[in-house]
Amino acid sequence: MKTMKNLPASYQRYQRQTLLPGFGDAGQFKLLAGSVLVIGAGGLGCPVLQYLAAAGVGTIGIVDHDVVSLSNLHRQVLYGMDDIGNPKAPIAANRLRAINPELNFHVYQEYMTPLNIIHIIKDYDVIVDGTDNFTTRYLINDACVLLSKPLVFGAISRFEGQVAVFNVPSGKEGHCIHYRDLFPHPPQDGEVTNCAESGVLGVLPGIIGAWMANEVIKLLAGLGKTLSGSLLTYNALTNDTMQWQLQKREDSDALVPPTVAALHKKDYAWECGVPSTDLEIDSASFEEMLKEKNVALIDVRELHETPLLKRWEHMQIPLSELMESQREFIAENIVFICQSGKRSITAANWAKQKYKDKKFYSVKGGVEGLKA
Repeated sequence: MKTMKNLPASYQRYQRQTLLPGFGDAGQFKLLAGSVLVIGAGGLGCPVLQYLAAAGVGTIGIVDHDVVSLSNLHRQVLYGMDDIGNPKAPIAANRLRAINPELNFHVYQEYMTPLNIIHIIKDYDVIVDGTDNFTTRYLINDACVLLSKPLVFGAISRFEGQVAVFNVPSGKEGHCIHYRDLFPHPPQDGEVTNCAESGVLGVLPGIIGAWMANEVIKLLAGLGKTLSGSLLTYNALTNDTMQWQLQKREDSDALVPPTVAALHKKDYAWECGVPSTDLEIDSASFEEMLKEKNVALIDVRELHETPLLKRWEHMQIPLSELMESQREFIAENIVFICQSGKRSITAANWAKQKYKDKKFYSVKGGVEGLKA
């Protein structure tokens, strides 16, 4: 076995790591030979990527189709003001090269879909899920189960975060627990809010992301005990942590497509209840529509959410209350708006089915989109 003395001088950066009992030169060479795909270069992805690059993971893939926005900057610490409006994945790769230029970085500036996911993840040793939507989350899980890929999972909302390691044998029986053992079926669209709607403490993704990176390093280096078969939760307000042992469900494997061909045909958006977006209008159309007669604007956010709509006359009816009521609409054209456009498109699709004599619309991007 080579020693660190045989490595180029630049690799002395890892000296503090190789001094660790049980890690040593052998652990560092495993990291350098390893490959990790991080899906999502946002709040969770940023700290994961930074620590994996600093630790010396030899090949790092970055998947993200989004661009940097001002609202990202309080938690997505790879980006700055000059990056606003530019794609995240290549920016992240350039920042990471500055941290460790001798690693290999692969950029995938695209959506993850049933048709491309197998091709993208197949050559990586460990997959990291840093996404914030259930459609992609279930897709990633199912693809990892099909290819027997270890999956490091993280999620955040408001002041709380979760970390788990899926698809690695655990327990006496050696079961491979996966995401569907924890949540067999996706919530319907609008039932669980994302960070754009519910908010998130800026430091929380850093804490959870660092935890996720730690699990990746342990998996690659064969070090310590991972969270395989467990779910760890953390509350930033109370500093409470809890670790839950997960059990294998009898029906969980049957919920995963049995073959790659079956995965290609599966409609994850439909399974997650993601509504059609053909009712969306952009900000320019929104402004023009409000100039017309017989138009009503309804804010479907909760009553405490900000910023308040002050520019336009409107009603405020939270989505849950709206869908439980027997309300009659006087205006012929109804425009729904929320924080990010997710709840408002749910409202528009629901109303379209219930009220056949009216026209319904949703403001694309919601209040955040209008502010931008």
